[in-house]
Amino acid sequence: MKTLTLLYLILLACASAVQAASNPAGSTAPSCDRECLRGMLTTYLYALLKHDTSKLPLSDKVRVTEDAVDKPLGKVGILKTVTRLGGYRQDFLDERGGMAASGAIVEESGAPTLLVVRLKVVDQKITEIEMVATRSRAEGLIFNIDGLSAPSEEMNYAPRAEQLDSREDALKAALHYPEGLNAAKTFADVKAPFTPDAYRYENGQIMAGPDCKFAPGCQNIATQSLAIFKRLGKVTTRVVGVDERMGIVLLRLNWGVREPMGDQLTAFEAFKVYDGHIHAVEAFIRILPLELAKGGWD
Repeated sequence: MKTLTLLYLILLACASAVQAASNPAGSTAPSCDRECLRGMLTTYLYALLKHDTSKLPLSDKVRVTEDAVDKPLGKVGILKTVTRLGGYRQDFLDERGGMAASGAIVEESGAPTLLVVRLKVVDQKITEIEMVATRSRAEGLIFNIDGLSAPSEEMNYAPRAEQLDSREDALKAALHYPEGLNAAKTFADVKAPFTPDAYRYENGQIMAGPDCKFAPGCQNIATQSLAIFKRLGKVTTRVVGVDERMGIVLLRLNWGVREPMGDQLTAFEAFKVYDGHIHAVEAFIRILPLELAKGGWD
């Protein structure tokens, strides 16, 4: 019996040593991993559908904005109007940053709405909720719901480990985009690393890439004229997050004054980056009053 007890203690000590080696002092795992973050988004979308937030793991100090306006969660309009979750949902998960975002189609009394949701998660509690909804071409400039029937193949390609760029390099590649918008005639001028077949979608409509018919020269995003963007004014940039596993950088871009009344274009733009190149840009766009376009977030 003593021999068996001693053997058990030795095995237990070995197991503890292996566990300690695999999780050395000072290393920390994300408080909410990919599936946890994805689950937070799912729970939130179903809360909208059920018009019930009681099951949400909310921080006591949660901050909420709807279309860039700060509101108590109970006063959020879309919380009362969603009647169905659609088939399109594109998630962006930043484990290191504790950020979960999604571009999704929902329905409000049968009418489609393009909804962007961003959640900040700390210690498995939601501390921030940001929402922007686009319901029509008047609100989004472009509104091609047929182009958002399902998430795209390119954005959901899972790069192999050796294809993935570092977080810093992926972000550097994506930031060539606003640099080009502000300072160049084409993205090639700032050496934006687009592949020859890279494309850009805006609210489901192709606006650059091999299949583009929007304007002459739009078939090549790198050399496409940026003159149309200059009319929108200078763009400011907020880094929303980096999905390191999928090679996606999510930015929020805000353009200058668009019309005399002061409206401004704001966009969540996702950049697919791997092998050192940008392969796709998919944007979710909304027109907001100038004073609200930055969204109220740092």
